[in-house]
Amino acid sequence: LYTGEVRRIETRAICHQLEAGNLVVIPPLGYSPTGEVFNLSAADVAAAVAASVNADKLIMLTEDKSLKRSGRIIGNLTPAQVDSMLVRRKSLTPEQRLMLDKAATACRKGVRRVHLVSRQIEGALLKELFTRDGVGTLVSAEPFDQIRQARVDDVGGILALIEPLEESGILVRRSREILETEISHFTVIERDGTVIACAALYPYGKDAMAELACVAVHPDYQGKGFGDTLLQRLEEKAANTGIGQLFVLTTQSSQWFQERGFRKGDVHSLPMAKRGLYNYRRNSRVLVKQLD
Repeated sequence: LYTGEVRRIETRAICHQLEAGNLVVIPPLGYSPTGEVFNLSAADVAAAVAASVNADKLIMLTEDKSLKRSGRIIGNLTPAQVDSMLVRRKSLTPEQRLMLDKAATACRKGVRRVHLVSRQIEGALLKELFTRDGVGTLVSAEPFDQIRQARVDDVGGILALIEPLEESGILVRRSREILETEISHFTVIERDGTVIACAALYPYGKDAMAELACVAVHPDYQGKGFGDTLLQRLEEKAANTGIGQLFVLTTQSSQWFQERGFRKGDVHSLPMAKRGLYNYRRNSRVLVKQLD
């Protein structure tokens, strides 16, 4: 009877108060042109207001526990992924469905990030805003994790990833100057402005082979599939340029590569140009993978 939906936001009035340095508290009540008062969904009001004032961020505190998949909190969703979840996941509570729907709607209307945070977690708001991974689910117009071609300004982030592995002898040492020269060979995964994984691809076109090198994932993100994501992207990139085989030289990570289809080879499996550079003192294992 007296439950309504948001039709219009007094955006100018809200912005005027914000520009004056005031906090604006908006109750879930709406008024019709004839003066009737309607009860509104707080989530609907929040999403509509955030979109109308071009908010960068909308935070929704929920009564339910955090959204999880296979026991892990779902860290990031796009609006399209939310749509799919609403259709396929029958176990969602009514509040979760409402919050997800409004979060996706707000994103489509220009709000860059919507955070769904369970109020049952101690310090949830601080943890969500001031840690890289947070404790809630982020709905964003673009994926939180971005895999892309590396740029020169990524060199510092790549060095931070690989230096501990160089110290332990897992990776061959690369100077900043070498990285800057070879940056076009690198692909990185960026999370919230930080490089959390990298790998390089060096083609040997005459032999239709390419070397996969400098594969590194930040310790906080190991075991979460980022290495597989990089490998898949570089395999696709190599195959699209006519490369038929990938090879790696590794001293300590051979098992990881073998579990992903690489097979043992030897120095004679390498392209001729690479054989002359093989370091017999380092005695790296040669692993080769045939691309489909």
